Amino acid sequence: MGLTIIIIAITVLVSIAAFNNTDLENKLILWPRYMDNPAEYYRLLTSGFIHADWNHLLFNMFSLYFVGQSVEMQIGMQMVTLYLTGIIVSSLPSFLKNRNNSHYRALGASGGVSSVLFLVIYFFPWAKLQIMFIPIGIPCILYGVLYLIYEAYMGRRGQGNVNHDAHFWGAVYGILFALMIDPTHGLSFLNELMHPR
Repeated sequence: MGLTIIIIAITVLVSIAAFNNTDLENKLILWPRYMDNPAEYYRLLTSGFIHADWNHLLFNMFSLYFVGQSVEMQIGMQMVTLYLTGIIVSSLPSFLKNRNNSHYRALGASGGVSSVLFLVIYFFPWAKLQIMFIPIGIPCILYGVLYLIYEAYMGRRGQGNVNHDAHFWGAVYGILFALMIDPTHGLSFLNELMHPR
């Protein structure tokens, strides 16, 4: 069984348990106002294993399924490190921005999924990415640029209940992670960009 499938299975089980247990959800959710004590910092990670509803869960897990296996082939076991640290790193801006907001809470695996997605974009910038309801594939690099612009814009607006900051910083972290594990990847990425296929 692949690492991606194991992560998905654990996330689905924990999310389903939290759907039916408000106490469990409250213990795992990112709730900055109640994280004054470092003993509560575990929430930076555990919030990535619970979801608001079935649509939220299925969208994140299908996205992870389609990109996670490609990342496993590229970096093996480090995919788990990328995903888990991606959840933590992408949660930090929301945590810091909302430390005094007792109403702010966040949950979902989107930051970790964005990290994995952007590692794929980094390694395969000209591969075609299929997006639901769009009949043609979009080059990964184009999708990545549009994604970052959109998430940065929506994060600044700060409206709605989608954590755009987590999406943006998770994506940035995915690229930084590739450079951290092997700085020579930067040259490979530039070479790929210069030679569209």
